[in-house]
Amino acid sequence: MTDAVAATPQVAHKGKDTAEERVSYLRAGHSLTSWLTTTDHKRIAILYLVAITGFFFIGGAAAALMRFELISPHGMVLSNEGYSRAFTMHGVIMVWFFLIPSIPNTFGNFLIPLMIGAKDLAFPRLNLASWYIYVLGGCFTLYALVGGGVDTGWTFYTPLSSMFANGHVVALIAAVFISGFSSILTGINFIVTIHTLRAPGMKWTRLPIFVWSHYSTSLILVLATPVLAITLVLLAAERLFGVGVFNPALGGDPLLFQHLFWFYSHPAVYIMVLPAMGVVSELVCAAAHKRIFGYAFVAGASLAIAGVGFLVWGHHMFVAGESGLAATIFSFLSLVVAVPSAVKVYNWTATLYKGDISLDPPFLFAMGFIGLFTVGGLTGLMLAMLAIDVHVHDTYFVVAHFHYIMVGGAVSAFFGALHYWWPKITGRMYSLTWGRIDAALIFVGFNLTFFPQFILGYLGMPRRYHVYDPSLQVWHVMSSAGASILAVAYILPFIYLYAALRTAKPAGPNPWGAAGLEWTTPSPPPKHNFEGPVVVTHEAYAYENAPPPRERQ
Repeated sequence: MTDAVAATPQVAHKGKDTAEERVSYLRAGHSLTSWLTTTDHKRIAILYLVAITGFFFIGGAAAALMRFELISPHGMVLSNEGYSRAFTMHGVIMVWFFLIPSIPNTFGNFLIPLMIGAKDLAFPRLNLASWYIYVLGGCFTLYALVGGGVDTGWTFYTPLSSMFANGHVVALIAAVFISGFSSILTGINFIVTIHTLRAPGMKWTRLPIFVWSHYSTSLILVLATPVLAITLVLLAAERLFGVGVFNPALGGDPLLFQHLFWFYSHPAVYIMVLPAMGVVSELVCAAAHKRIFGYAFVAGASLAIAGVGFLVWGHHMFVAGESGLAATIFSFLSLVVAVPSAVKVYNWTATLYKGDISLDPPFLFAMGFIGLFTVGGLTGLMLAMLAIDVHVHDTYFVVAHFHYIMVGGAVSAFFGALHYWWPKITGRMYSLTWGRIDAALIFVGFNLTFFPQFILGYLGMPRRYHVYDPSLQVWHVMSSAGASILAVAYILPFIYLYAALRTAKPAGPNPWGAAGLEWTTPSPPPKHNFEGPVVVTHEAYAYENAPPPRERQ
């Protein structure tokens, strides 16, 4: 690899920098106390990355246990209740403690101030508090897990969760309730920061798509998460004190819970996906070394997804007794919300057209995202069709669709972001060969794991069962074999990325030849992000002013 190229002339620095401003954020205090009391958004992002990675492997261990159990049609090691507890903990941990905070709380925290030319987020202390709240919610989750688990499923459907379920249900409800405040505080911080701390010249029309995606995500976090919070409070009150809200035996309505839960949880899908889309926009532009095609449409599509996403929750309840008119309306709106997602895919494709494509690991992860997200989106349109949804509702078809969006999409983008901004975060470049191998392993392992589940669902295999008809065993064996490949692919990056910290040469400020404010500052960035005030002089993705990419390997 050649030495790092010069920074893009997208900005002009004013004034003289001080010695403090030149110190890397990683070197500004080495003690554990300095990290646990920091208000530097970059260090808080690293704290989130460490905690979220830990929960990722705990949730992944539950998934591995489930896939091992499903190799045999008669079960192998788990009881019925034990299997229910395994998929509940897998769902709760992966949704609320990995997927929702994974990109916003790590890369959003690290990059948004850098991308808009700010020294930090608007509320640094609030940012640190959000991490502690997240960790507190995680502690409640681990308490519920160590205490025996919960068998309600991650959706906490009533009256099972409010009356019949065993285990530490209230503790797990408290865990999700507490973690929600971390999301709300992060969303408020991002919104205020983007509105008030943009550098001179950083107009709204010059914001990177990554920032637009996180702005849209923050609106969802602030508006939707309180609905989940009050729903969980009502559920806990019913379970603890017998207040009749959802339990029909107490005069409640279980469908009310579903409406409230999905009013939050379908927008929550876009909390996971919109930041991933922002990441992919950055990776595609850097790989093609071009400005994004149709910038205004891609930015507007993020806001459209955030808005329309609040209107489609009823498609989760086609078989729950809603009227035919309501089901028809929700079906139509579910097709509408797919339009802005399709706009993004078309614009990424157009951006790549005639581009000087570099097959670096971040780009391969982006291509994996586009392929898997497209499959997940198309099968989502199928589930929006009343006739199809009635047939495959609560089957493995839904499981496969969900994972193609959440795992195939969001996790691929998470690893793409990790590989793209790793040189900026650490100042070290990793092995590109191992990165390419890992991107291929994840794509192959994921498809082998989850594509057979579409077939299982079409054949009638219900989800949340671990005993099934022996004629379906071959599909489960294929899925479990793919899961073993996927497990290796998820562990591998932490080996070569850690090795890069110890042995790799410095990456330089801009090893990808990318355009963007974050690439104009040293790697790793100084404590205050920039060596002096910043004035933006070009629009986003001004690749005609960016340095050429480094020599291909």
